[in-house]
Amino acid sequence: MPRHAAVIVAAGTGERFGGSLPKQYRPLAGSSVLRRSVEAFRASGRFDDIVVVIRDEHRALYEAATEGLGLPEPVAGGATRQDSVRAALEWLVPRAPDLVLVHDAARPLVDRATIDRVLDALAEAEAAIAAVPVVDTIKRAESGIAAGTVDRSGLWQAQTPQGFRFPALLAAHRAAAGEALTDDAAVAERQGIAVRLVEGHVDNFKITTEADLTRAERLLGGAADIRTGTGFDVHRLIPGDAVILCGIRIPHGFKLEGHSDADVGLHALTDALLGAIGAGDIGQHFPPSDERWRGADSAAFLAHAADLVRARGTILNVDVTLLCERPKVGPHRAAMVARIAGILQLDAERVSVKATTTERLGFTGREEGIAAQASASVRIER
Repeated sequence: MPRHAAVIVAAGTGERFGGSLPKQYRPLAGSSVLRRSVEAFRASGRFDDIVVVIRDEHRALYEAATEGLGLPEPVAGGATRQDSVRAALEWLVPRAPDLVLVHDAARPLVDRATIDRVLDALAEAEAAIAAVPVVDTIKRAESGIAAGTVDRSGLWQAQTPQGFRFPALLAAHRAAAGEALTDDAAVAERQGIAVRLVEGHVDNFKITTEADLTRAERLLGGAADIRTGTGFDVHRLIPGDAVILCGIRIPHGFKLEGHSDADVGLHALTDALLGAIGAGDIGQHFPPSDERWRGADSAAFLAHAADLVRARGTILNVDVTLLCERPKVGPHRAAMVARIAGILQLDAERVSVKATTTERLGFTGREEGIAAQASASVRIER
């Protein structure tokens, strides 16, 4: 199998960005710019070596930003980006990778699909870079005055990662030592290497200003892992004096039959929460064959599911619909909402309880049983 290596270039001073902390070490949505870039390549699982190029004086910042990632010793960068990349390539020589991707640490929003497209293109191409077509009108300026409009057809904005056959890129960088070329594609082009353009992503922009960092924060906040689970449950009505629905005891001429308290609403909601995180169903966690749960308060089942969700993220909202002819749910809805909100530690506005009938159709219409369906949305954070 061919060996793949990734070089993450983080040796810049961030002078254009400003501030005392270089941009690659700035915090970004609970992590750092550099760490997010490195983790994107680690998550792909396609790289045998990932090496980061840094400035020597940033060693403490680097150690803090990459703690626990298991990276090799960083490579000391040079005076220019070109020097830094060449130093990383020389470091990789003993490891003999077949293909190498070079990526700017200041592009922390690179996605897996872009990395894959660049790497896969090297099966046929000598070199491949991520790029997006120029969509804005381009003006040529002279002394701050528009001096003409540039034809944008055929113009592309280069991004990273940029991928190459390792021996060819190493030779190209050695030959270009001392020159001032703007990216690795330009180094390769100088040596006659054909560079293929592959689809990049508009969100894979380079952070150069505070506004860019704010934009990245906003995109990460809007790209949260939101999941939805659903649940459905049915219990038979048998002679009794009350039913328990969504944690509220309601006097009635029947009761719901079940191993626990048969709270059909909380059972459906428990399944919805478990489903949102792929944690099975209520029967797996509280099997009806277990005598511990005979007559149990179903609030314990719901609280358990909520704890499992909170270990991974946040419950955003829940919605329960009860299907029955009687008892009337309306007079008890507020109490049900309050009960569920208390169990889940949610604001009441994030809890919905509704009821409907089946117009006297089916088993609920004949008042043989009560059904409930529920949904829950959660945000995965861990």
